[in-house]
This record gives sequence, C-alpha cells and structure tokens, in this order.
Amino acid sequence: MDMATALRDLGVTDDVLTQDEKDQLDRDGFLPLEGILTAEEVAAINERLAELTAAEGDRAGLEVHQERGTDRLADLVNKDPRFEVCFSHPRVLAAMRHVLGEFKLSSLNSRAALPGEGRQGLHVDFGHPVQPGEYEVCNSIWLLDDFTPENGATRVVPGSHRRGTMPGDEMPDPGADHTDQIQLTGQAGTVVIFNSHLWHGGTQNRTDNPRRALHSYFARRHLPQQLDQQTYIRLNTYNRLTPAQHFILDVTCS
Repeated sequence: MDMATALRDLGVTDDVLTQDEKDQLDRDGFLPLEGILTAEEVAAINERLAELTAAEGDRAGLEVHQERGTDRLADLVNKDPRFEVCFSHPRVLAAMRHVLGEFKLSSLNSRAALPGEGRQGLHVDFGHPVQPGEYEVCNSIWLLDDFTPENGATRVVPGSHRRGTMPGDEMPDPGADHTDQIQLTGQAGTVVIFNSHLWHGGTQNRTDNPRRALHSYFARRHLPQQLDQQTYIRLNTYNRLTPAQHFILDVTCS
C-alpha cells in the first residue's frame, strides 16, 4: 500500500476539491466544507460522545490531553465505527493531501467548550515556525453544534500560516484579540480544514450549552503521532478497517 493507492481506494480523485477551494486553503489557511455530516449523523455522534464522557469520567481525554473548562475525549478511532468518517472522508483527505502531501492521522479527539469556558491564546500546533509551503501538520474541525460568535467558535488569523512566525513572536499577549482575527462560524455538519500552522485558538463560550466538535488531526508521515495509533489499535478495530484506512492510520497487524 502507498499513499496514491490508499487515497484512490478511499475515493480521493483530483476533482474532489475545486481549484478555488485549493486556492482558498493556500491563501487563507482554512477551508469550510459544508454538509459533510447529515443532521442524523451529527445527532448520533453527539449521543455517543455523551455516553463515552459519562463512562470515562475523570479519565476522559487522558490518552492525549485534558483541559480545564472542557470535556475532552481521545482515541476515538477505537471507540465507535461512526468516527471512521473523520479519517476516511474523500474531501477531507483531499485537503490533507493538498497541504501535506504524504500524511497520516495523528489523533482523533473531541473537545466541548463548557459554558463560560474555552478561551485559548492564539497558538499553532507545531513546535517551531516553518516556511510557507513546508507545512508539517493540518487539522480538521468537525462542527457538532452550530459555531456562533457567542458559543466559543474558533478564532483564526487568516494568512498567518504564511508568516513563518509564532504568535508570541509578534504579539506581547497571544491571549489578546488580534486585529485581523475572525471566527470560524458555521452550521453543524460542516468540517473546517485548517492548516495547523495558522494562528488559532478557542474563544469563550458565552451560552448555557457546551460547544462540541471533533478534531481529526493529520501530520506528515515522517512525524510521530500525537497518539501512537499502532500502540493503541484494538484487534476488533483493525479487523473492521480496510487496508487503505490502515495506511492512513499507519498501523499494521502485529
């Protein structure tokens, strides 16, 4: 199995993304893809996430990261087949190929900003600046609620992935607002691809309900994964997945 074969088997063709969509991703560093999930799929995923959050309790998210003011879950590859779409959808994979070339899933997590919480400083998801076009990581936000200005929608600074700097290099306080920032608002079922070298951060949820999302995070194949999929993969998960999905996860039968 190689990258080209895996993507072909998962339905990724050259016209899955339009040239305008590729240009927007290059220019702005993010690309909303509307209608990836149906309302029924969103409801089913939210129901399963609630079950997992209740079952895991204080250990929820521990495989990768826990964050005050949020409900987090990790290792979702192993926790329900309905999450497979997050590392198998052709339009999402086409965007990852466009940004990264040869890539693999790094982690699949969920994050729900609780009422009154969720504010983050502007940051990138890589340890040092990179030059434009030499991108190492790329993320996707799967909107499980409508993202609004009030409920903690992610803020980004368009084009900042091309600056070759980190927020702290230019801002005295990355926790402050940036004059060029916008919020990624949209309807539940949308997936927002964003280059993880783009300056971004959560905002405060000023509503009475959690603001829920999945994050399927991808990296170039030479990098370690945020969650070592080979270590965590369960036999029943491996057996239900296709060879192309195994390649995206970078797992083999052991």
